[in-house]
Amino acid sequence: MTRKYFGTDGVRGRVGETPITPDFVMRLGYAAGKVLALGQKTTQGKPTVLIGKDTRVSGYMLEAALEAGFTAAGVNVQLTGPLPTPAIAYLTRALRLAAGVVISASHNPYYDNGIKFFSASGDKLPDELEAKIEAQLDEPMLCVRSEDLGRAKRIDDAAGRYIEFCKSTFPYEQDLHGLRIVVDCAHGAAYHIAPHVFHELGAEVVPIGNQPDGRNINAGYGATAPEKLVEAVRHHRADLGLAFDGDADRLQVVDGQGRLYNGDELLYLIVRDRLASGQKVEGAVGTLMTNMAVELALKRQGVEFVRAKVGDRYVLEELNKRGWQLGGEGSGHLLCLDRHTTGDGIVSALQVLAALRRSGKTLSQLLDGVSLFPQTLINVRVEKGFDWEGHAGLSAARAQVEPELEGRGRVLIRASGTEPVVRVMVEAEQVETAERAAQTLANALRAA
Repeated sequence: MTRKYFGTDGVRGRVGETPITPDFVMRLGYAAGKVLALGQKTTQGKPTVLIGKDTRVSGYMLEAALEAGFTAAGVNVQLTGPLPTPAIAYLTRALRLAAGVVISASHNPYYDNGIKFFSASGDKLPDELEAKIEAQLDEPMLCVRSEDLGRAKRIDDAAGRYIEFCKSTFPYEQDLHGLRIVVDCAHGAAYHIAPHVFHELGAEVVPIGNQPDGRNINAGYGATAPEKLVEAVRHHRADLGLAFDGDADRLQVVDGQGRLYNGDELLYLIVRDRLASGQKVEGAVGTLMTNMAVELALKRQGVEFVRAKVGDRYVLEELNKRGWQLGGEGSGHLLCLDRHTTGDGIVSALQVLAALRRSGKTLSQLLDGVSLFPQTLINVRVEKGFDWEGHAGLSAARAQVEPELEGRGRVLIRASGTEPVVRVMVEAEQVETAERAAQTLANALRAA
């Protein structure tokens, strides 16, 4: 399905450039209001949507534009101010609203922003609904009669509601007393949420990246830049460090020795903990980029592993299709559908902490069966429209290197969706093997 505006995670771009302009976002709010709220009512007699945002300075402008579009469509609006993306998913469902909207560009720099939507059930929108919104965007933007206009109000207790929800996903019989945890909020939406969650569960919390100024979101802090977290864990002699991204749906973890653990490893840890506590785990979903060592480790635990396309929305689709609960990406998007409808960095961190408390072991001990395979990635620039899949030389090179991996490594070749580049990735137990195989494949492409 070809989409004009929606990408893998809503509508996103540079602020001031189409589509992230006030006029377009107002039309987007109107179109979404017409599609998402069709036929839905609240106790006030009108459908209602929830709008949250991260800490980017452009959020003020885009919030006002969305509010204008929705109310012009006759839809009521409730505003939360800065709040993590998964909080909007939870509150939309908890408050029985028609839809939720988040103004955020996640891990991107502050000068980018985006709009993403949640359905009434707290799920990301399926492609079909996004296509309907795009179709509505092609229609003229009108305005309902004055007596039918929507109203807007702020929810004062949104943060407190979400903090309590996060805590409810942690086992009641456990606490975090005796732990010193560094919490890196990336100067993003979790700055006034995450430290409270872990403190109220008993931890001594050292917050960093919790001073947003509208322009410093993700800048040198958070899940995409964990160096400051590693440094702070060592400096404060903390037991653990937790890093979230700008909208707090990603998680990276650092142990007391300063060792960083990514989403692939954390997914395995959560699956292993569920099994250890007597729960049945039929399977888990990763992506094309999930490290093969994790796949092999899960299979040793008797857990089926399936790969989806890159993007947490595709992991979610695969989980729903199979009726499974657990999935994720190396970037730190983790899905625990027995706890939440969407990826949630804080909730994922609590699942990791619960596993540590339940087992009495350290992160390194729980992951002693997983040693990530070295990955070599080479980007090969090609002509636009280049048919790499039908390239005879590449096929021959692939037939040469794959037998050498013998089930203990893999080849992944895919075209970039944003530039004329073919990405060649090879995993193997030995870094030399991965580098040699990747160079062989890349050279075959360059010889085209």
